[in-house]
Amino acid sequence: MRHVAKLLAASAFAALMTTPVLAQTPKDTIVMAKQIDDIISLDPAEAFEFSGVEVGANVYDKLMGVDLKNNNALVGELAQSWTVSPDNLTYTFKLRPGVKFHSGNPLTAADVVYSFQRAVTLNKSPGFILAQFGFTKDNVLEKVKATDDTTLVVTVSKPYAPTFFLNCLTSGVASIVDSKLVKANEKDGDFGNAWLKLNSAGSGAYKVRAYRPNEQYALEANEAWYKGAPKNKRVIVRHVAEPASQRLLLEKGDVDIARNLSKDQLAAVKTNANIEIVQGDKGYILYLGLNQKNPNLAKPEVREALKYLVDYDSIERNIVEGTYKGHESFLPKGFLGAIDDKPYKFDPAKAKELLAKAGLPNGFTVTMDTRSVNPITDIAQAIQSNWAQAGVKLELIPGDGKQTLTKYRARTHDIYIGQWGPDYLDPHTNAETFAINEDNGEEAKSKTLAWRNAWDIPAMTKITQAAVLETSADKRKAEYEGLQREHQKVSPFVIMFQQIEVSADRKGVSGWAIGPSSDTNFYAPIAKN
Repeated sequence: MRHVAKLLAASAFAALMTTPVLAQTPKDTIVMAKQIDDIISLDPAEAFEFSGVEVGANVYDKLMGVDLKNNNALVGELAQSWTVSPDNLTYTFKLRPGVKFHSGNPLTAADVVYSFQRAVTLNKSPGFILAQFGFTKDNVLEKVKATDDTTLVVTVSKPYAPTFFLNCLTSGVASIVDSKLVKANEKDGDFGNAWLKLNSAGSGAYKVRAYRPNEQYALEANEAWYKGAPKNKRVIVRHVAEPASQRLLLEKGDVDIARNLSKDQLAAVKTNANIEIVQGDKGYILYLGLNQKNPNLAKPEVREALKYLVDYDSIERNIVEGTYKGHESFLPKGFLGAIDDKPYKFDPAKAKELLAKAGLPNGFTVTMDTRSVNPITDIAQAIQSNWAQAGVKLELIPGDGKQTLTKYRARTHDIYIGQWGPDYLDPHTNAETFAINEDNGEEAKSKTLAWRNAWDIPAMTKITQAAVLETSADKRKAEYEGLQREHQKVSPFVIMFQQIEVSADRKGVSGWAIGPSSDTNFYAPIAKN
């Protein structure tokens, strides 16, 4: 009977993966509709997009985590305990004993060393989160050592505030991979990167059963997870680009959770007794990045003019009400040092005055790479109309999430519209990417958002780097407040909104909690009555 049950479960799983529509999802399976075209890789050393990071958060364990029920407090995960040397340079972690990877291999400190080594050596998009502590491909094995199977010693380059370093270990790039399994799938010294783009080698709540880019991914529960078996047997996330289609699938019972309903779709389902709304403040910032390689965008007056050319209130009211709120600084609400200053409002006359000072009284033409999903498309079109009032002709270049991100990371865009989410719950996570650019060269090791937009800022970089060494919370808070106000005036970022993440769930679905980042959207507690 056990064998027959397994065959039946496998058949149901296969059906979900191959049929486009399935009325009433299985009781032990959670099916979500979500925009997942931003996934570039499932490798935790490479994934740096919202959807890919969310997969990793449910597949891999990390040394440190956050307790969503306790004001996002830092907690040990694989690290059962830790100590910090008096000079704040050396951290000693004692690992939780008895943890096993999905393969059955035991998880040891050697796996942690290997995970750090591959992340630093590969140096993909999120690699800087670890590299900033002085780790390089040449010294990482000296700085990160396993003294025995359950003891890890890490030496950092500067006396950072311990909470900052520990917070960084909650990020996706610090996920611990099964070194034996990954090494078995290495090709040409790639640390298993090609294989891990589509597969998994973790110890977390789920393992990747199947992934089809731009279509769906399926996760199977790890019933031997050290925290206890997930409340559901499997999770399937289908790429559904249009909010209207997500709503239809939800109302028919073909999906349990819809993740990207628009303002209008949310208003419609609120009257449906079979659907419940779940929401949480997200640390995601929606902004425009202005590439300083474009000579017009490099003019300070133009950058400021474009900030006066966004009708923030109208976009919020007519397009994103209930899913985003106005926010014009790089630290999201809820972070140490966050401010709620809104120095810019829609003022075409002021914008024209600034454009004239820049020698562009008749405006100019510029392009914006735009992900072809809502509300991004609708927001971009609204901005296009706003800018036209000052003679700025904005040409929209549509593409999927992978296409637009790849172009953005190569610095070949004019303007990029997108979101940035925190990698860990410390203010440096956003300060670093928006206000640090150590090397503006094409081959820079650290490719922050400031770098992506070719914004060369040596003075601001030094100020931002100094803030993270300040151990007084009050002084750090004041430094970030001042930094953001200067950043608002001079940066090539038009920061517009902070997201309120909202999902619509079928009645009977419980346990789904939305955290402040993609790293904190956890599937394991979700159950169906």
